[in-house]
Amino acid sequence: MLEIKSFEVNALGVNCYVVSDETNEAVIIDPGMFAESEWEEVREYVDSRGLSMKHCLLTHCHFDHVMACCHVERAWGLRPEGHTDDVGQYKMVYQQTRMFFGFDMNIPQQPPFGKCLNEGGTVQFGSHTLQVLHTPGHSEGCVCYYIEKEKTLFSGDTLFAGSMGRTDLLGGDNAKMMESLLRLSTLPADTIVYPGHGPATTIEKETRWIQAVCRR
Repeated sequence: MLEIKSFEVNALGVNCYVVSDETNEAVIIDPGMFAESEWEEVREYVDSRGLSMKHCLLTHCHFDHVMACCHVERAWGLRPEGHTDDVGQYKMVYQQTRMFFGFDMNIPQQPPFGKCLNEGGTVQFGSHTLQVLHTPGHSEGCVCYYIEKEKTLFSGDTLFAGSMGRTDLLGGDNAKMMESLLRLSTLPADTIVYPGHGPATTIEKETRWIQAVCRR
């Protein structure tokens, strides 16, 4: 059985998830912590439960989702894993902040990228398997992580409750976003969706607007 702990981090309100099961193995998804206190809260949660961290997973490589990869590597020896098509953006974290804010943020040096994950790949931890779904649109390398037996989807910035991720940022493509959303709408209706920002939702709640927007 999954235990999903969400932490809302940094000024852009990113949802960082620590996902564990009965084996006490776990993964962290989108470590976007900026303040030291945000990182400490996550680390203390992991330590208090005696979790064994197995993967650092990125839904995409915009700066607000990757800023604590350095802490994750230092604490647990994990390098970030994400889609091949976003590796270039990961290497541009400082340029991204300049483009977004107009100034440099004091982001620590990030570790080298780890394993590249592509469509159809899987990630194992404990008794669970996450399927990698390539869902470009918000960025070229956006992915969602789907746990079929638990009907659970970590959708990053592809699908939010009542909306979708922006397509006007670096690597964005509106036509690809429409295709990705339609694909997600075919998952079981009772799939719980844990997005990159905002509250959790279900595929059932989002399907009507997705179909309306994508088939205009």
